[in-house]
Amino acid sequence: MAASLGRLKKRADFLRVAGARRKFATPGLVLQAAKRRDRAGPACVGYTASRKVGGAVQRNRARRRLRAAVEGVMERARQDMDYVVIARRGTPYRPYDALLTDLETALRRLGAWQPDRTENGRSLIDQ
Repeated sequence: MAASLGRLKKRADFLRVAGARRKFATPGLVLQAAKRRDRAGPACVGYTASRKVGGAVQRNRARRRLRAAVEGVMERARQDMDYVVIARRGTPYRPYDALLTDLETALRRLGAWQPDRTENGRSLIDQ
């Protein structure tokens, strides 16, 4: 299902998600979420990393790691929402398992986590 995730590319989409004022910060990332009103289809995800994260190499590494984490976790996220994942200063160096936990925690806190019925709601980390 991760392959069916859409991408947020336009600035207006990023601003709309930020304008919803639903966000949760973890040590590895900040997740913003907004319910979609205007279109159907899969959830869309946007990625951003400011210069606070570091130089171009660190920012690109942070975005790559966030994309990989999203592929591993977002199949359990609500599909009627759009998400923006923001890299933090420690994202390029944070252990991958910790990034997965951060993303799952943020989804749970924002009410966007849907446990898989076949696994009795167990976390990805518990497997």
